[in-house]
Amino acid sequence: MPKPSERLGELNLTLPPVTKPVGAYVPALQYGDRLLLSGQIPLRDGKMAYTGKVGGPSGRTLEDAQAAARLCALNAIGVAADAAGGIDHLARVLKVVVYVASSDGFTDQHKVANGASDLLAEVFGEQGKHVRAAVGVAELPLNATVEVDVTFAVRG
Repeated sequence: MPKPSERLGELNLTLPPVTKPVGAYVPALQYGDRLLLSGQIPLRDGKMAYTGKVGGPSGRTLEDAQAAARLCALNAIGVAADAAGGIDHLARVLKVVVYVASSDGFTDQHKVANGASDLLAEVFGEQGKHVRAAVGVAELPLNATVEVDVTFAVRG
């Protein structure tokens, strides 16, 4: 299996720069071999790429929400790589929590979460397999469609 840095190139992906926090928190916190990240929203070039709820007659489509989750996961990898001293220092993905701004009656949060999970598996291979929760919520910060929270293990 190629290194995660090599997989990024094969997938034609570039890690985004780490966005500065807009509140009283840090983007990442390492404790032992665990690297916990603050939730990542679908920012692209410093701007919100996906807003609004998923589902319903005027909501975002499932495909839009999956793309938003994928973008959140890419942002998470960027934050983690920055904190760990490079993507190849990330030993594995441990846990992913995906929050989906959901319209009434929308129950496919798990399918939205696949956008994040699939990207992590593409980049990290077997080490990208993780435990996960997918949660529907009424609202997210800045009207984001999705927010993704990832915990990594870091090589010593």
